[in-house]
Amino acid sequence: MRTVASRLRSIGLICGLAGIVPLSPAVTAADIPEYGMKAMLFYRLSQFVYWPGGEKPGPTPTLCIAGSNPFGNALTQIAGNAGAEVRSAGSDPVGCHLIFIARSEQPALERWLQRAEQRRVVTVSDIPGFARQGGMIELPLEGERVAILVNRRNAQKQGFEFNTQLLRLARGVE
Repeated sequence: MRTVASRLRSIGLICGLAGIVPLSPAVTAADIPEYGMKAMLFYRLSQFVYWPGGEKPGPTPTLCIAGSNPFGNALTQIAGNAGAEVRSAGSDPVGCHLIFIARSEQPALERWLQRAEQRRVVTVSDIPGFARQGGMIELPLEGERVAILVNRRNAQKQGFEFNTQLLRLARGVE
């Protein structure tokens, strides 16, 4: 079993990337639901992306969700406090800067990746093997922590690059 200190380090890495600080030293990874952690990461990822041609999407990105929303209200609350837009991708990610492809869309994953490539959208998911299947950023749950897997090759093919801070926290997938 992991110690409280170990869990706090995991939360510290996630919160560092997310730009927040736990409210209490007694907070453990078990206190933050999986999709609460993933919502924080998904929202903050745009700050660690170098966009094609240096065209950063304004002060706040448009975050889209393809399929069933696994975040509940967490993503809307986090992004809404910063003025970012969160919406459903519908059937096409037009106008999206980042898209989270939910597990409910696994049967249609190839179509979503093709649509996102046409629109130059950063693709994120927690579908097992997502980064190896053509996605850019995978957020798997490993024990009590959310890991970050990055497929730079897929991102670079579309003109995206990632900040070294993100790459230090992430594991590369080729």
